Amino acid sequence: MAQGSAPVADLVARFFRDHGVRRVFGLQGGHIQPVWDQLARLGVHIVDVRDEGSAVHMAHAHAELTGETSVALVTAGPGVTNTVTAIANASISRVPLLLFGGCPPRPQANMGPLQDIPHTEILAPVTRLSRTLRQHDQVLRELDEAWARASGDRGEPGPVYVEIPTDVLRQEVPPALITDEHLRAKPRRRPQPHPDDVTAVADLVRRAAKPAVISGRGARVTAGGTRSEAELDHDSAALVRFLDASGAAYLDTQESRGLVPADHPAGVGSARSAVMRDCDLLITVGRQLDYQLGFGSPAVFRNATVVRIADTASELIDNRRGEVEILADPAAALAAITTALEDHTPDTGWRDELRAKHEKRSSEYKTAMAEAPAGSDGLMHPNRIFAALDALDGTAIDLGETTMIADGGDLLSFARLGITRCARYLDPGAFGCLGVGTPFAIAAALADPGRPVVTVTGDGAFGISATDIDTAVRHGAKIVVIVSNNAAWNIERYDQQENYGLVVGTELAFSDYAALGRSLGAHGERVTDPADLQDALRRALENAPAVVDVVTSRDAPSPDADKGLGFVPDYQALTPWNDAEIERRKA
Repeated sequence: MAQGSAPVADLVARFFRDHGVRRVFGLQGGHIQPVWDQLARLGVHIVDVRDEGSAVHMAHAHAELTGETSVALVTAGPGVTNTVTAIANASISRVPLLLFGGCPPRPQANMGPLQDIPHTEILAPVTRLSRTLRQHDQVLRELDEAWARASGDRGEPGPVYVEIPTDVLRQEVPPALITDEHLRAKPRRRPQPHPDDVTAVADLVRRAAKPAVISGRGARVTAGGTRSEAELDHDSAALVRFLDASGAAYLDTQESRGLVPADHPAGVGSARSAVMRDCDLLITVGRQLDYQLGFGSPAVFRNATVVRIADTASELIDNRRGEVEILADPAAALAAITTALEDHTPDTGWRDELRAKHEKRSSEYKTAMAEAPAGSDGLMHPNRIFAALDALDGTAIDLGETTMIADGGDLLSFARLGITRCARYLDPGAFGCLGVGTPFAIAAALADPGRPVVTVTGDGAFGISATDIDTAVRHGAKIVVIVSNNAAWNIERYDQQENYGLVVGTELAFSDYAALGRSLGAHGERVTDPADLQDALRRALENAPAVVDVVTSRDAPSPDADKGLGFVPDYQALTPWNDAEIERRKA
């Protein structure tokens, strides 16, 4: 048993510290002051932000990059409601995150107190648990349950919201009721695969002529507790060994980018359509079959037998069920299947053919990026940004050791192709939540100060959280934010122009975002000539945090602009898939 009575606020802070929380993200307010104060006294780093949504985005990125369950703190009323979009994004991304909020004291209930609104009801649809902790001697037990729910111990990981009335925060809990079992962090569970399932998957691999693996966020981060770098590397090694043993082609579709080295012969990202159309065995690893993968539809995966591997059921049973479904630690499952394939010599002919096409297309695209002509308005093509970064690789920056973050709608399409190498990659995800670039970058830089962090963002997305450049400056987050400034929400502007014959509400000003960065204490440069871009990026890396405002052309439709992402087809996200789905439904 713990010794001595303690206020609830002190126990909350101790709970977080003892569960490995080294850093929290939040915005101050009176309703959470007792916990905020005690966290600081315990030496927990508090990253104070300019908007509560940014606090949750930072916690989101911290959890994705470290594997730790993360914590954000916000005060009552608008402090909580400002987080709804960011919490929804974390929910869809299955991120282990605990949001701690404030609420009015119980004696003021139903009297119209300051910042009183039903937070728990508002957040319930986008959390795994949303609860007010009202009983002082039960707070530790309920916090322990909340932590377990966020971390995935009771199913799918994801955000949890808890709040404690301020009068409860001040109540003393007697020593007999302070239990170490609830303060103590629990070891991460590693469910093991069943031998029969392992044998079944190995047999399918042996029979397959065109096996393919698609990994997702669940292949990299197993929630709950602090993960060492060795554990994170273990996930990568297990997947790479399985790719070698199976001879499978590999796609990561951005969620787990960096898990497999870019030069591995299984990587065939430029041949995604061929992989999805032709594979006869599809193995998903910690990956939902969402809109980015055609919902796993037979109209898109025409010939595939499906195997699903994940440690959470939501990555096993969505949209397309598997011939074999393994609910287990993905690394453990892959390692077991690899062992079962020790006597297997894979035929890599199909994979190697795709790899050759991938390398040819990648090389051609890289050349095209560097030569991308200006638009009819005379402004530079956004691909020049990625060409300049690529040209700096090995000199001013090692892209293979860099955390790269892409943010935006139109710009994101260029980034997916233009970012050729990185150690880790984050973007708005399946929710399409713009404005994550700056807060994601700050969390990444603070989690690993020795690793370069570069965000490439559209100007519209940057504006959503631009004031948190101030947060980067104050907390010493050495980030470089590159803004592709075409003064438009361009994927929608293009859709309007091409399909509706008008442009309204989608144009912005060519604002000077470098000047904004300088006003907030960062290094800032504006670039209008592609010949100046490399030197500007080099200076930004040397003087981070920095904002590089790159004036780009609107007259450069993104790779996704003409495929349906602007006008939203009925059945599938992309027009070719939608056409195939219509034909399938006719049949």
